[in-house]
Amino acid sequence: MEELKKPAQIVTPDDGAIISVVGDTYRIVISGKQTAGAFAIIDMLVPTGGGPGPHAHTDFDESFYVLDGEIEVKTENQNYIAKKGDFVHIPKGGLVHCFKNKSEETARLWCTVVPAGLDEFFLEAGKPVKKGKFLPAAQPGEDEKKVLNALAEKYGQKLYPPDYLD
Repeated sequence: MEELKKPAQIVTPDDGAIISVVGDTYRIVISGKQTAGAFAIIDMLVPTGGGPGPHAHTDFDESFYVLDGEIEVKTENQNYIAKKGDFVHIPKGGLVHCFKNKSEETARLWCTVVPAGLDEFFLEAGKPVKKGKFLPAAQPGEDEKKVLNALAEKYGQKLYPPDYLD
């Protein structure tokens, strides 16, 4: 008897949940639910001044390919300006890192996480938005910080103060 093969998954530019996370707009291109947890891909739009604060994760790799614009990537051991065409890989192991768009144009990143899980964090922590729209980034209050820290921990991350890598 011939083995049944899984069908290819086709994703159009209009597919996937679109959410606002810390003022950035992320589209879940393919989720961990669609890949049996193997990986997730997130299309990230990062406005001027946008980007996540310092954080770390020990159990998944996170990679970014810069499609448009540029971002400043900071880690515990280096700083780098990643421009269109650059690829940044944050390996498993808990390296504290962050990135920020310091340019005048919106940056667009293709983010891959292996295994998946970060996509679920974004879905739970973010707010749904329309394609291409941004919600203003706001400094969370103490109660919101507690919720965000608990969600981060639930999904294998640790958050650090905004000035941790300065």
